[in-house]
Amino acid sequence: MTSLIERANAITPTAMLQKVLRTGNVKVALSLLGPALRGLVMHSGKQPSSDMQANHQAHFDWTYQRDQDELRKLYEVAKVSQWNASTDLDWSIDVDPYDANHDLFPEVLSPLPDIPTYRGLSVREKQTHRHGLAAWMLSQFLHGEQGALFAACQVTEAVQWLDGKLYGSTQVVDEGRHVEVFYRYLSEKLGKLYPVNDNLYTLIDALMTDGRWDLKFLGMQIMIEGLALGAFGTMRQTSREPLLRELLKYVITDEARHVHYGVVCLREHYRTLSPNELREREDWAFEVAVLMRNRFLAHEFYDEFYGHVMSRKQWDQLILSSAYMRKFRQTMFRRLVPNLKRINLMSDRIRPHYAALGLLEFEHEKAAPDLSAGELIRDSDAPLTLN
Repeated sequence: MTSLIERANAITPTAMLQKVLRTGNVKVALSLLGPALRGLVMHSGKQPSSDMQANHQAHFDWTYQRDQDELRKLYEVAKVSQWNASTDLDWSIDVDPYDANHDLFPEVLSPLPDIPTYRGLSVREKQTHRHGLAAWMLSQFLHGEQGALFAACQVTEAVQWLDGKLYGSTQVVDEGRHVEVFYRYLSEKLGKLYPVNDNLYTLIDALMTDGRWDLKFLGMQIMIEGLALGAFGTMRQTSREPLLRELLKYVITDEARHVHYGVVCLREHYRTLSPNELREREDWAFEVAVLMRNRFLAHEFYDEFYGHVMSRKQWDQLILSSAYMRKFRQTMFRRLVPNLKRINLMSDRIRPHYAALGLLEFEHEKAAPDLSAGELIRDSDAPLTLN
């Protein structure tokens, strides 16, 4: 068996660049080359722990001037919206993946019935596979929240305004709570935890090691948190398990504030950048969007349940074309694309790239959610349809 080092050495720099160079922006590709090597080739996320070099400047404001009204309002909302994961959720609820009355992941609303091998399984075997897929998705939520926790700490240090730092302190608390609840649910209720997906690891690595404060905002607040809102909402619509649905309702409310924070901070800043700086951030956001789309191909779940019956290419084609995953991607990107447009990262030059992925249809949707997140909760209360 070849070692990870041998596998990495077998890939030329040109081949690695092709993995992360879809827009033709060499500067963006070079900034993502190291994270892609560590994540997609070395599979560093499959190790028990990872050390990343955090390269950023901490910005101190010794005047303590508070002149950002929108960020001040966001901070006030965050202070009164805190919740206690230990007492506000009913952890006494029994979660049984084989309970048809509280289906963790209903068969009709999953991509699994599109797989011939799955259709030949017994009822209990099918439930085991759906339990595994739900655990995989929630594991990726957990890993993303740990990345968000670390990024929120960096953003709080680096953001230029005191009002932004005060709000950022509440997000650090939010992300710590999200790590707590997802890990507790996976360990106590599902008894199953998957390793971080290589695409997600690559993105977290890129955010942690890039020293530019606005890219940390862009990658975490707009990209990861924006897509998470859609992913959490779809999962809540899908599941009939009461504890998971209540957990996700609380998390969605927090995430809505996080996305709004990113939009407020970047909206004006990106109007001040040079054309070359803006172009780099547009291209970087698109490359990240592709990584995020590929994050939900569930390769770790595939390796466990289907790697012996079909190739990874066959699996990817099946998952990408399934009605559930089409709906999942639509929900995830529905707010991301309008938010990118709102912060001036959706020029006529970059639009064809999003159009090629079928994402441009969302550009006229509503952008950042309001601070109450009521619309998002109402959307996730409605039954999911795959029309």
